[in-house]
Amino acid sequence: MFETIVWATDGSELADRALPHVLELARTYHSKIVAVHANELLKGRFGGAPLLADEPDLREKIEHQVAELGKEGVVVELRVTTGTSDVPELIAKAAREVDADLIVVGTHGHGGFKAAVLGSVARGLLHDASCPVLAIPPAREIVAAEREREVVNTA
Repeated sequence: MFETIVWATDGSELADRALPHVLELARTYHSKIVAVHANELLKGRFGGAPLLADEPDLREKIEHQVAELGKEGVVVELRVTTGTSDVPELIAKAAREVDADLIVVGTHGHGGFKAAVLGSVARGLLHDASCPVLAIPPAREIVAAEREREVVNTA
């Protein structure tokens, strides 16, 4: 059913939480995993510079994760896609290039106004992707802690 699964990763804890789901699906369906890291570049005067200052560290972490998957016998490939398009567009384009059957992405699970202000890679992928998107929310404990911090910060 899923010959090629894209794991959209930015090296964050949320992306890492999606990895076990990707691995389980890949083992179940004997799928190839394509780890896609979208490196969004700044536009304008600073054009060409990575948006994230720790980009080299993130790339190294993701390369290590991909190597570990390979050692476990998983067919895996890393694609780092770079451009001035937004992250969902970069991931969706990479998924089309590898003919992905599924994209798996971690999400904060924010909705409403907060999602509109902060943006959402998962939401963007729902509009840009040409294949199904599986969004993995954070653990309930993480969501509860974030909500508690928001209440304290607004008080």
